[in-house]
Amino acid sequence: MSRARTRVDGPAKVAGVARYAADHPGPDLRHLALVTATVPAATISTVDTTAASAAPGVVAVLTHENAPRLAPPVGAPYGGRLPLQDNEVHYDGEPVAVVVADTLDHARAAADLVRVDYEVRAAITDFTAVTDLVVPSPPPRWGPADTNVGTPEPAEVTLARVYTTAARHHSPLEPSATHAEWRDGRLFVRDATQGVFGVRTVLSSVLGLPREDIRVVAEYTGGGFGAKGYVWPHQIIAAMTAVHLGGAVRLVLTRAQSFTSHGYQPPTRQRITVAAHRTGRIAALEHDSVSPTATYGGYVEMAANATRVLYAAPAIRTSHRIAPVNTILPTPMRAPHEGPGAFATESLMDELAHELGVDPLWLRLRNHADVDPTSGLPFAAKDLRACYREGARRFGWERRPLAPRSVRDGHDLVGWGMASAVMATFRFPASARVRLRVDGTVVVEAGCQEIGTGTYTILPQVAADVLGCPADQVTLRLGDTDLPETGMTAGSSTTLSVGSAISAAATTLTAQLAELAGADAVSLTGTTLELDGDPDRVVDLADLFAEHDLVEVTADGSFTPTDTGHSLHSFGAVFAEVAVDEDFGTCRVRRLVAVYNAGRIINPLTARGQMTGGLIWGIGQALLEQSTLDHELGRFVSKDLAGYLVATQADVGELEVAFVGEHDPHSGAIGARGIGELGAVGVAPAIANAVFHATGKRIRSLPITPENLL
Repeated sequence: MSRARTRVDGPAKVAGVARYAADHPGPDLRHLALVTATVPAATISTVDTTAASAAPGVVAVLTHENAPRLAPPVGAPYGGRLPLQDNEVHYDGEPVAVVVADTLDHARAAADLVRVDYEVRAAITDFTAVTDLVVPSPPPRWGPADTNVGTPEPAEVTLARVYTTAARHHSPLEPSATHAEWRDGRLFVRDATQGVFGVRTVLSSVLGLPREDIRVVAEYTGGGFGAKGYVWPHQIIAAMTAVHLGGAVRLVLTRAQSFTSHGYQPPTRQRITVAAHRTGRIAALEHDSVSPTATYGGYVEMAANATRVLYAAPAIRTSHRIAPVNTILPTPMRAPHEGPGAFATESLMDELAHELGVDPLWLRLRNHADVDPTSGLPFAAKDLRACYREGARRFGWERRPLAPRSVRDGHDLVGWGMASAVMATFRFPASARVRLRVDGTVVVEAGCQEIGTGTYTILPQVAADVLGCPADQVTLRLGDTDLPETGMTAGSSTTLSVGSAISAAATTLTAQLAELAGADAVSLTGTTLELDGDPDRVVDLADLFAEHDLVEVTADGSFTPTDTGHSLHSFGAVFAEVAVDEDFGTCRVRRLVAVYNAGRIINPLTARGQMTGGLIWGIGQALLEQSTLDHELGRFVSKDLAGYLVATQADVGELEVAFVGEHDPHSGAIGARGIGELGAVGVAPAIANAVFHATGKRIRSLPITPENLL
């Protein structure tokens, strides 16, 4: 049953009791400061550490000349080159040395004294200038790089457009930090990560340590958005230094280093073509996307994924290409793939509606896909039509005039736009354990992370629902490689995947309790068990446990994704109202209404919070966020939150979120699908379409700035 429940971790976070990776003290703790490359492509000729080594409090300075040798990383996503292993530089900000000192101030002061001389090579940072594009090999869960299904029909209208999106950075509130301690032949790590097991796997392989000798803990992670999903060089440097020197060390990235140390969302250049009949029916779709990757790795932004599934078309062709450049490897960022891609797909649909002289919502309903148009599979519990209907009703869409520049409010031109939202359903293997103690306390154990999404609140609700007890009776232990293994907390996968494992464990536990009590079924209420749904038949836990000489009852459960024969996606519809100042070109989002179809909603309160955050994220994508590269220097221009703009309260108008649809029986055991990524999809094109409706000017490049509109 879906129940609103406030965040159980809220008081600890507000009171400052919740401890993050950099908050834990340690005996004889030493501090690390990175020295990073100031050029994007070079060979290091000399590293002078003389002054740094003699500085107050300095314990050691490690460079490629004296750092321990590392083995290749295997078994988990790794996003960088192995640090301090050679004298080559492939991107601005790459670590070239690390200073170890007794205090953070001493470490950073000494890091400024390290002198590095380079033999600079020509660098390429403009991906649009790369002519030798690479056909990528994306992970299987992202789908193939290219698809081509069906035969195009003759059409009366053809539109071909190019859309671009900007490079963006994750900018979580908590800078990445790693606290590593080597004691008695074992490595203990506290890390700001979205996946403790991936960190353990990479550290085991590069350091040559048995996995059982490494423990990684992340009880709280202060935002990740994808930046803390892969393992990056700074995590290896901290662990390597702890093993090399012994004792405990801590490495906290500066805000500037956060822009060059754990990936970014790459910009895209997308060419998309639609052919259609005058009746509004689509005859063919083509979508080709190019994005940059690192010179040493092959990340691909699968921007055409949305086009593959959103609309019924007799022919759909998509492709992806990557261009190697001298930056750190890009990485998933909240709403990867569909987020940048939907801007092109949904902007083009709006352009087609204008060309045909029809309502944009009508056009989408006209081309609604009842089955996945690329795979041919039926969708799992899809109700996008209901999203359209309910969103339009709440927004008042029927009052929208068809012609652009029809509504004014003083100096402001007012426009209404809408867009579809879609996100693939990511699922990872997961295991969990549920313990029932004699005092009625239920403890759920799973090694996933809390990254700000409400995991501490939601997963106990899943167990409580199966056990029949109040959620307050259940506590959760997470973020520890000593607990049952899960996938990383990414891709909006945790509630579905780990929740399914917890449901399985709780189901097994109730069966065990029923057998102990001699009943067919039991439900837990406080310190008693109700038997077979009869409130007059109860047994006290203390008596039952004593009868069987038990202290607690424990059950394990697991979830393994299997082929369901369905296309697994979540959907939504986003409606936007904007006001554009005709004199200054400034755009304000007055209101957003969004309705989503994502299976069972476990907790409507936290779910609404996730989608509200996604809408705000989308406002940033549409109007503010861009990481500009200086192609002469080969570096991002603004490596701080003064130059990289994110949406603040002043940028956000009225937000309304609703859900439709119910249990999805195909994706997992609990009927839920992921929602966190979905909330950031479709917002930018809805805003861009509203800007066109307000001004009559079509903007095909994000972010939309006053310069674009004047």
